[in-house]
Amino acid sequence: MTKIAIIIGSTRPGRNGESVARWVFEHASQRDGVEYELVDLLEWNLPHLDEALPAAMGQYAGEHTKAWAAKIAEFDGYLFVTPEYNHSTSGALKNAIDYVGAEWYNKAAGFVSYGVYGGARAVEHLRLVLSQLQVATVSAFVGLSLAHDFENWQLKPTAQQEAALTPLFDQLESWSAALAGVRAAEADTEEEAAA
Repeated sequence: MTKIAIIIGSTRPGRNGESVARWVFEHASQRDGVEYELVDLLEWNLPHLDEALPAAMGQYAGEHTKAWAAKIAEFDGYLFVTPEYNHSTSGALKNAIDYVGAEWYNKAAGFVSYGVYGGARAVEHLRLVLSQLQVATVSAFVGLSLAHDFENWQLKPTAQQEAALTPLFDQLESWSAALAGVRAAEADTEEEAAA
């Protein structure tokens, strides 16, 4: 079964990210043939990147890094719930992405963002970062406006935003499943080369 992580990309006090992620999860959990799991960066408490070697080398020293790598490796795809801070994503999410390398490779990602302008610039920055990690990002995304989809800082998504989740899930699930075949073929090639 395809497994997709819904990653809560904000750790700040009073964050909107948790309510947004739970809203996404509530809808995602009704989908057939796929398993979604909430992954909250606040619970992982990753320090500022403290690995001496680049993540691409896969030689992780810290136990927190090894545990994070094992968690990320469990999934076929990722749905990032990101705020927009100063025209980009949160430092906590960027830090978490930078910690590991191959665990992200040849997988798919989608986005639910939120901010004054719906978080679109955070999504565009994440697309650039994830392309370097061989993550295929889907075109559909949901951008929640703090002016229209929140009331007194409480999430109140419009019907249009609820409807926008369906193409996001459809694209993310199909790409996540398809890329499993790419990873399997790559593993076979590596085994043949080692033989």
